[in-house]
Amino acid sequence: MNQNKTEQELYPHIKNWLEEQLKPYFDSFHLEITANKKFSDVLKGQIKQGRDIIFSFLKEAPPDITGFVRGGFQSEFVVVEIKNKKIKLDDIYQIKKYADLFDAKYAILVSTEEIPEEIIRLSKIVFNLLHLSHYSKRLVLVYFNHTTGNSLWLPDNPFIKK
Repeated sequence: MNQNKTEQELYPHIKNWLEEQLKPYFDSFHLEITANKKFSDVLKGQIKQGRDIIFSFLKEAPPDITGFVRGGFQSEFVVVEIKNKKIKLDDIYQIKKYADLFDAKYAILVSTEEIPEEIIRLSKIVFNLLHLSHYSKRLVLVYFNHTTGNSLWLPDNPFIKK
């Protein structure tokens, strides 16, 4: 486990880093730390009418960071979960849950520890492990070294358009 910073201390640092990742690819975006179970009116305003029922399921455990990106005419949700330990299978299903609740296009699981080889291998044989409900939606794992700012994305950075 990473002893330098607590998970909560990493939230602002990773939020800022992620904003830098988004700048080249989106006209506008909004990210906020939501681990405290508080969602701004800006974020709530992006929820489609009738879908706000999701907040009754997020009272106990919301995503660490939630936001949206705007490219063109529509907004797409981004959910981020941060772990200050090695990623486990349950962590992947946790971020998938958030992606489903928000109907998020981007689900990002960030760890300050390298992605375990077992998870990498599993993602290659269990096709749906890193996939969301629609082909255009992406779940990615990120090893983020908070001291150097370097990152490794698995399978790849979803914001870079190919």
